[in-house]
Amino acid sequence: MTDERFDLNNRTIIVTGGGSGIGKTYSTVLASAGANVVIADIAGNEGQAVADDISSNVRRAVAITTDISSEDDTAAMAEMAMSTFGRIDGLINNASLMSTLERKPWHEIDITEWDRVMEVNLKGMFLCCRAVYRHMKEQGKGKIVNISSGRVWKVTAERLHYTASKAGVIGFTRTLAREVGDDNICVNAISPGFTESETQMATSTPEYLESRKVAYQKRSLKRAQLPDDLVGAVMFLCSDASDFITGQTINIDGGDAMH
Repeated sequence: MTDERFDLNNRTIIVTGGGSGIGKTYSTVLASAGANVVIADIAGNEGQAVADDISSNVRRAVAITTDISSEDDTAAMAEMAMSTFGRIDGLINNASLMSTLERKPWHEIDITEWDRVMEVNLKGMFLCCRAVYRHMKEQGKGKIVNISSGRVWKVTAERLHYTASKAGVIGFTRTLAREVGDDNICVNAISPGFTESETQMATSTPEYLESRKVAYQKRSLKRAQLPDDLVGAVMFLCSDASDFITGQTINIDGGDAMH
């Protein structure tokens, strides 16, 4: 018998960027655990395809086209969750700009690109949290899981804007946890290492992927990290089993950076 503290059955969880890559894995596995999933993705067709696939397996999922940097879109996202399922138990702030960003020195980053990364990776997270906050407060409980990056602990060169934004996720997580504790809302983060998702593999050069194989041999678990390796921690942080954990960041990288 499964301990009821780990039960996600009938919980309503929003997954931003849930239509592809790691977000698709979050959406499908959470649904398989019995959760109602709201897939909020700027790529509306991809999000709908995932929702349709989940629903075909007698699970409940809906999709909504969402640009998380838009206040109107994030408000509509929360409203769809409430109108469809009547509550919002969890929010996975997964959507961000990364795989499409060219690897280049910091002084070559275009200012417009810098601003867009911050607009999505930080402002977007802020807007999503604000959109669900009232509903979580009214129901007396909620779980927010923000996605940072292992780059924060083991800094590598290039994509400075992405690394800076993911460091900001940790500061955001800690501060918000302080502010919403009285509302019984837990706010935590995970920091994944390099994960071989479909989007990551499609945007990485063969030379870079080969260099990652060498890097794998320097950590405790000497294999590629896959999206499935991240889901357990996310499920735990969405469950009652983590009710007294907030403001924390769990590093998931096979024992590369010991955080």
